[in-house]
Amino acid sequence: MDIDSVTTFRRARTREDLALAPGEVFLAGGTWLMSEPQPGTTGFVDLTTLDWPALETTEEGLRIGATCTIAHLVAWARGRTTDAPARPAEWTALAVVPDAANALLASFKIWNTATVGGNICQSFAAGAMTSLTAGLDGVAVVWTPGGGERRVPVADLVTGDAENALARGEVLRAVELPAAALRSRILLRKIALAELGRSGAVVTGRVDEDGAAVFAVTAATASPVVLRYARLPEAELLAADVAAAPGYYTDPLGPADWRRGVAGVLAERIRRELAA
Repeated sequence: MDIDSVTTFRRARTREDLALAPGEVFLAGGTWLMSEPQPGTTGFVDLTTLDWPALETTEEGLRIGATCTIAHLVAWARGRTTDAPARPAEWTALAVVPDAANALLASFKIWNTATVGGNICQSFAAGAMTSLTAGLDGVAVVWTPGGGERRVPVADLVTGDAENALARGEVLRAVELPAAALRSRILLRKIALAELGRSGAVVTGRVDEDGAAVFAVTAATASPVVLRYARLPEAELLAADVAAAPGYYTDPLGPADWRRGVAGVLAERIRRELAA
C-alpha cells in the first residue's frame, strides 16, 4: 500500500539518529506499517541500517536483535544458516521456534521481511514472537531516549491487544532468552477457528532442568499470562489456573468463553505430553 502521508525517510546510523521528529515512527520490516493507512505518520526512521547482529550466543543465553527477521531465526533454529553463530546442541527448546513462526497469520514470504522485534512491538494478542519469547522468559532490552537502557520481561512489555509499555522514542534493541529456558523441554500448541486463520489461542508449556514448569497463554488473552509451578502441576490445578487467567476477550475471531475453554484443552494436552 502507498502510505501517502509519509513525506520523509531517514536511515538511522547511530543512536543519535533515533530522536524522533513529530510524525515520525520507527520502521523495521514494515510488513504491518505498509499494510494499511497510517494517519498522522509523516516520516519513517529505518532501524535496519543500524546493522545490529541478528543473533548472538553467550553462556547466559541467546540475544535476538530486534531487526532479526523471522525467517533468519527459523533457519538458524533448524541449523540451516552459515552466517550465524553455532547453535548449541543443548538448547533443545529451539525446536519450538518453527512452531511459533507457523502460528503467524502470514506466509513464509512475509517471514523474510517481518522482524522478531516488530512482531513484539506491534503487540497484537496473537503475536507469535510474543508467544515464543514470553514462553521462554524473554527479556526485552529497551533503548530509552538520551542514551539509557532498561530491561523488561516480554510478558510485561505487552500490556494489551496492540498496546505495550514502550514510551514514544523508546526502541526495542533486542530480546534475550536465558540459557536455562533454552535447555528446557517445551511444547507449543495453537488453535484457530479457521484452518489458516489467526490464532485464537496459543499455549506454551515447558519443564526446566530443575523440574520447574512454566505455562504461558497468549492469543486467547489480550496480554501474555505466565503460570509458574515448582513442578509439573496436576491437571486440576492447571485447569483452574488457566480458567482463572485474566484478559480473555471476544472479537470476530472467537468469543472469550471459547478462548478460555480451548486454552485449557491445549494446556492439558501439553501437560500430558511433558509428563510422558
